[in-house]
Amino acid sequence: MEASFESNPLIDRLPKHLKQFIKPQDYEDYTPINQAVWRYVMRKNVDYLSKVAHESYLEGLEKTGLEIENIPNMYGMNRILKEIGWAAVAVDGFIPPNAFMEFQAYNVLVIASDIRQLEHIEYTPAPDIIHEGAGHAPIIANPEYAEYLRRFGEIGCKAISSAHDHEMYEAVRLLSILKEAEDTPEAEIKAAEDRVEYLQNNMGELSEMARIRNLHWWTVEYGLIGTVENPKIYGAGLLSSIGESAWCMTDNVKKIPYSIVAADQSFDITKPQPQLFVTPDFAHLSLVLEEFANTMALRKGGPKGVQKLIDSKALGTIELSTGLQISGVFTNVIEDEGKSVYVQTTGPTALSYREKELVGHGTEYHAEGFGSPIGMLKGINLAIEDMGPRDLRAYDIYEGEQVTLEFEGNIVVSGEIVTGTRNLQGEIVIIKFKNCTVTHNDTVLFQPEWGVYDMAVGKKITSAFSGPADVNSFDMITHVPSSTTIKAKISEERKELEILYQSVRDIREGKTATTTLKEAFGAVSANHPNDWLLSVEIAELVYQANDNAFLDKIVNHLEFVKNKRPEVAHLIQNGLDLIFEKDLV
Repeated sequence: MEASFESNPLIDRLPKHLKQFIKPQDYEDYTPINQAVWRYVMRKNVDYLSKVAHESYLEGLEKTGLEIENIPNMYGMNRILKEIGWAAVAVDGFIPPNAFMEFQAYNVLVIASDIRQLEHIEYTPAPDIIHEGAGHAPIIANPEYAEYLRRFGEIGCKAISSAHDHEMYEAVRLLSILKEAEDTPEAEIKAAEDRVEYLQNNMGELSEMARIRNLHWWTVEYGLIGTVENPKIYGAGLLSSIGESAWCMTDNVKKIPYSIVAADQSFDITKPQPQLFVTPDFAHLSLVLEEFANTMALRKGGPKGVQKLIDSKALGTIELSTGLQISGVFTNVIEDEGKSVYVQTTGPTALSYREKELVGHGTEYHAEGFGSPIGMLKGINLAIEDMGPRDLRAYDIYEGEQVTLEFEGNIVVSGEIVTGTRNLQGEIVIIKFKNCTVTHNDTVLFQPEWGVYDMAVGKKITSAFSGPADVNSFDMITHVPSSTTIKAKISEERKELEILYQSVRDIREGKTATTTLKEAFGAVSANHPNDWLLSVEIAELVYQANDNAFLDKIVNHLEFVKNKRPEVAHLIQNGLDLIFEKDLV
């Protein structure tokens, strides 16, 4: 696996919990039909998107090393992406939203290395290399947009999720896999669609993660740029969908000026979008992102931030005014007059300072959880963190002293001080007690028999966010997806068709082929009457050879396929238009 990524040092610095999602890009797994699908989409896109995409798109295709003729190789992409400060890794379909965004924070594009079936050439709900490689990669060549993407990842991976979000992720992942797999029974797809629809309609109050995912969808995936009257495309979902890139430009799709309102506009990945948001420029995206970040517990902290972590039932972190960070699964917050006066975690907990775990305060030491008062001492205007040596001595906050500290909110800590831990500014961040009792009114929160008591010091909670402060504090190599992508079945009929596609590809590239164009056309028209793309590819080469009689025969066959399969008639016509329009331009 390492050989696939050695060309870009950005991947080397990824933390282990992100590397667990990376899989090798098995380039040999791409079949001749896969290559033909890529080529058709890219030829159509470059032709059409040159008229409707943001100017950065075509420039970015060159800068990121994407070819029209061949599915991109990660090794080659990374060699070129390195020049613009980015990297790319292959993954298996959808990965959890926090992880997806954290990759972006490290300037790494996540690319689902599978490719859509020919039957889903216009659009697939499953992430694939057309969507990721041909959609996301070119636009990051624009420096302003690339910085937006990185910053989005940095903020987004700290967003707090709800239990509903995880259910939705798993449901969408399963649906995308079933819809992209061959021969999935309609009943299975219907059940998966119903599950997604039910969850979408019963999400309750949207979590931070749900809201920031909405912003991601309406910008990174489905964003338009310019004016409402004359927008251009920059969203990867539109750039990679030959169907929706045309649909979105019609009056059937409502265009709305982009603002923070988009955070509350949910989406359905299984259907064309009924409305899209238009940003005037890439810099405006960053302004809205900062506006949203100001609403997050990441910046607001306080008891509401802790409550979000409690509701998430997942690993999270709070940061106190001293810079001390407490990471664990939060289970309780005691409030008094709108302030947090006590917080509690259950299970393995770690204490950190500036994203670095404090020595002796890892999950083994705090294996059962951690609880501490937060705030000011009752009747004293000076917070413990702001006390100098004389103040600490005056209030008996001193080594070896038996002391009773009464906090606002009726939290009382009584015990013998063992020592204190200070931060780089000299502020005390932890006070260690023995023979300690902690109470809230009549409730005992800690008692001497439980051992040494470590009290966090901080007058307020300044931040609360998803995940640990120090990623090395917890074992996060635990990702086991509930569903995995389903590979296409290889029947004898499919094998024969793949050989025909390879022959035509070899002829185009000037290599020795196993059949002639006439033999290939005879075989595909006789044995594979539903296939249309290979006949289009053969028509292209025959047109270039000026064999009009043979070309007429192919076009007549394609007219027959159009009538037999009206759902692909426009795809056939688009392919023919690409061939014949070259000489008309």
